[in-house]
Amino acid sequence: MEENIKEDIKNAIKTMKNGGIILYPTDTIWGLGCDATNEEAVKKIFEIKKREDSKSMLVLTDSAGKVERLVGDVPNIVWDLVEVSDKPLTIIYPGGKNMAKNLIAQDGSVGIRITNETFSKELCAQFRLPIVSTSANISGEPSPSNFSEISEEIIKSVDYVVQYRQNDKTKAKPSSIIKVNSDGSIKIIRE
Repeated sequence: MEENIKEDIKNAIKTMKNGGIILYPTDTIWGLGCDATNEEAVKKIFEIKKREDSKSMLVLTDSAGKVERLVGDVPNIVWDLVEVSDKPLTIIYPGGKNMAKNLIAQDGSVGIRITNETFSKELCAQFRLPIVSTSANISGEPSPSNFSEISEEIIKSVDYVVQYRQNDKTKAKPSSIIKVNSDGSIKIIRE
């Protein structure tokens, strides 16, 4: 692994362990992140985004095993969806657990995505806890498709800005979102 990635991961983990907010590249767009088990850190992200805390944010992890620790009962259909998806897929599960209460929606659901992108996957693996991943923008404004589109206000509001991929001008898109109910039925939220 590149030396600068190692340094970024070390600094990002230190920041999140101290309750701080990071700005980092994911398998989709750049995100604001924090320890998803830290209610105060999650609250800070809602404040940065100027977003109501009734609108939930998703969580990023690096493995199916970790998903099972964050959800009461994972319907079997989920693994089929993950396997056939050819692009990043966020799944909204019933019965979120083992994370900050303010990340779990009023109906008890939580959105989780398993990342395969180099930086965010390694960050999740080394941090060993779920990480919040929400678009790096003020609520209601367009999501930035690469680092150069992130507002100065957002950049100045975080505790650590990852250096890796800042010069990547690829136009990234948000993930697909599917809601899975406990009976295994699914609803497409965003294609």
